[in-house]
Amino acid sequence: MNSSEQRPTTAAVPAAEPPRASTVTLLPHTEEQPRFQQSWPLNADATAASKARVLLRTWLTMTWDGNVDQGARVAGHLAENAVRHGEPLQPGNLVFLRVFVLPDTNELAIGVEDALPEFPGFEEHATQSSDVHGPPGGLWWVGHYHGGLSWDVTKDDCGQVVGKTVQALIPATWDGAP
Repeated sequence: MNSSEQRPTTAAVPAAEPPRASTVTLLPHTEEQPRFQQSWPLNADATAASKARVLLRTWLTMTWDGNVDQGARVAGHLAENAVRHGEPLQPGNLVFLRVFVLPDTNELAIGVEDALPEFPGFEEHATQSSDVHGPPGGLWWVGHYHGGLSWDVTKDDCGQVVGKTVQALIPATWDGAP
């Protein structure tokens, strides 16, 4: 990370039984356990975005009273960006989709983990204007739904950096106005 980029303050977020030992440190911080949480491995290929959308749409329909389509759309874009701009986790050539619902605000946290521990240009991507020229980028949708975007490195149980997680926090209610 260069000195012009700043990440939000970090706090531990519970992981949902990852297939390998890892600790994800991201905003938001909550002392309470999430209302719901789930994790899925996704192949780091062209199918990741559509699988993320289908998995999350199905899971959210049963667990969250927010806008399921918004959550699924953001998950698809985060998965696509992890495959396109990140590196797959080994073994297995995977990225991981992790979601949970905050108990106090009912906000949906959607995170995608990959093996590249950097996020060049985070500030530029996190503060995109609503003025879009051409097709909007994947992370633009987070702001469009009045969500927040954060990222942090992912560490294994020994404290070694093994990648990053990019996380979107989507409000449970959105009136549709920009």
